Amino acid sequence: MTQTTPDAPVRRQRAQIKVRTLRTDRWWIAPLLTFLALTAFLVYGVWAILDGSYFIDPYIAPFSSPCLSTSCVEGARLFGWAPIGDWYTLPPGLLILGLPGGFRLTCYYYRKSYYRSFWLSPPACAVQEPHGKYTGETRFPLIMQNIHRYFFYAAILIGAILSYDAILAMVHKPQGLGSWILLVNAVLIVAYTLSCHSCRHITAGRLNHFSKHPLRYKAWTFVSKLNAKHQPLAWASMFSVMGADLYVRLVAKGIIAFPFA
Repeated sequence: MTQTTPDAPVRRQRAQIKVRTLRTDRWWIAPLLTFLALTAFLVYGVWAILDGSYFIDPYIAPFSSPCLSTSCVEGARLFGWAPIGDWYTLPPGLLILGLPGGFRLTCYYYRKSYYRSFWLSPPACAVQEPHGKYTGETRFPLIMQNIHRYFFYAAILIGAILSYDAILAMVHKPQGLGSWILLVNAVLIVAYTLSCHSCRHITAGRLNHFSKHPLRYKAWTFVSKLNAKHQPLAWASMFSVMGADLYVRLVAKGIIAFPFA
């Protein structure tokens, strides 16, 4: 029998647990619901991009805004501007899909969500992941997640355009339900964008003395409060943009038709 003194080092090994997890709760519900919700959003997005019923004056579906080619339905172009010209004949939504899509795809919260629900890396806390090794976001393609900060600037532009669309709808049809739906969606989109971690860092993350920059400090305080709500804003804005887009398309198709549409 080996004896040890109080000063002798004690060797400890990681516990060898053969089961995947010792958790007894229904830990799999959260990643399953996340998987279903994100899948539904992706499926809807593909359908919406290919669908041609994206405009009925004064409403334009968010998934197709801004409309920048001459192939756009009359009245749907942003400021009547068509910089792409008439050579582009594909669905207009494909032109701008990468901007809001890239922002959400590289978002810190969404990365956590689809890493856990699609890749099971890991599926939940204290649950063993099925992958043999983990390299993080240091190799291709995950190293591309670092361009999130640049997608943020594009997302600000998209948020401004959706806000313009909502204001335009409110001016021309203030009694319309669609105007209010687009307005609520624009507010949630902008709030989600501003709650981004990159926005918080850009606002005042690199300052050493807040007292020397009072305006940036106030902006940072406001963004920090939004940042604390980043997760619920991510979900709320995802469902709001999908709901607003679907509403406009149903009205454009004539499926929804009543005096206050």
